[in-house]
Amino acid sequence: MSATHNHTPAHAGGHDNHDESHHTHADHGSVKSYLTGFILAVILTAIPFWIVLGKVFESSSTTALVVLGLAAVQIVVHMVYFLHMNTKSEGGWSILALIFTTMLVVIMLSGSIWVMYHLNHNMMPGMMPDSTGDATSMSIQGAPAMPAMKGMEGMEGMKGMEGMKDMPAMPVAPKAP
Repeated sequence: MSATHNHTPAHAGGHDNHDESHHTHADHGSVKSYLTGFILAVILTAIPFWIVLGKVFESSSTTALVVLGLAAVQIVVHMVYFLHMNTKSEGGWSILALIFTTMLVVIMLSGSIWVMYHLNHNMMPGMMPDSTGDATSMSIQGAPAMPAMKGMEGMEGMKGMEGMKDMPAMPVAPKAP
């Protein structure tokens, strides 16, 4: 039951020869590159905290833009030092996938903001409740008033309309100033 094995020296045949030029995957980094990425990430996290807590800028919009810019730089640091994304890894497909994903996110966010802005901007002003908080008195400014339901006396012969003559008249909307 013993089997005989013919052992050849390692990588002697040629087909198992692994040369460094055959590898297309990215380098997994060294301790130095991980420490560099970590230190940069800590610095890029501490700076926005200092900017916000120290109230460095007078304008809140300037503060927001600077913090967003530093966040974008930190995303790049994470991708380079921790995810090892570069143009050489996976034949450049990882960068192309990142660019495509970024484009989709920008299109979706900008489109959503555009739609929300225009929905808010194009709302009919008469559909909003008045300043007293009474939502029952909604009327459209400048719209013609609806006529009162007068002249319903002659409709007794219509089927299903028997109770219409007892209905109160609709209120007339006030005229716009």
